[in-house]
Amino acid sequence: MLASNREEIEARKLRVLLIDECHLLWGDVTGYVWGRTDQEIAIEVVNERDKQTYYGAVDYLDGKLLLKAYNAGNSKNTIDYLRYLLDQSPDQRLLLIWDGASYHRSHLVQDFLGEINQGLPPEKWKIHCIRFAPNCPSQNPIEDIWLQAKTWIRRFCALIPTFRHLKWMFEWFLRNTMFDFMSLQMYGVFSEIKS
Repeated sequence: MLASNREEIEARKLRVLLIDECHLLWGDVTGYVWGRTDQEIAIEVVNERDKQTYYGAVDYLDGKLLLKAYNAGNSKNTIDYLRYLLDQSPDQRLLLIWDGASYHRSHLVQDFLGEINQGLPPEKWKIHCIRFAPNCPSQNPIEDIWLQAKTWIRRFCALIPTFRHLKWMFEWFLRNTMFDFMSLQMYGVFSEIKS
C-alpha cells in the first residue's frame, strides 16, 4: 500500500499517520524501581483516579505529532479524533496505520468511515485504515514517542507537584519535539521517501 502510493505520498496528497492512544497516570511519574536482582520487590499498586487518555498520530514524513486529550479511549472519542485529523489535513487523503483496539473496529467507527468514504472507490477514500499485526506494539513507532515522553517527565518527578502539572509537562514535550528515530524507518521501500 505504501510503496504503490509513493507518488501521492511524496506530493503530500496522501498523508500517512501512525496512530495510538496513551493513558497517562499520576503514578507514571514514579515508574522506576531499583533493587537487588536476587530478591523479590513488592510494590503496592494503587488504583489511581488521576488519569488522562491521549490520542496521537505521528506524521511519517515530518515526524510531527498530532495530539488530542480525551477522557477515555472509545468509539466516540476515536471518531472525534478522526474528524480532528481530517481538519488538520484539509487537502489530503489519510492513510492511517493503527492497532486493532476494539474501538478502532467498532460498528460506530466503521459506520463513520463508511459515511466519509461513501461511494468512492478504495483508492479515493478520504480515510483508509491499515492495522498493525496483532499484539505487536514494536511495529508502531508512536509507542517509542509515548515512552520518550514518559521517560522525560520521570526525570523531573521531584519537581512535579500535581497531576495537572504532569499533564502540562507531558503535552509540552510532545508538542515541542520532532520525532525521527529508527522505528520510523522500518517500513522498507517506503522509508526511502524521507531521504
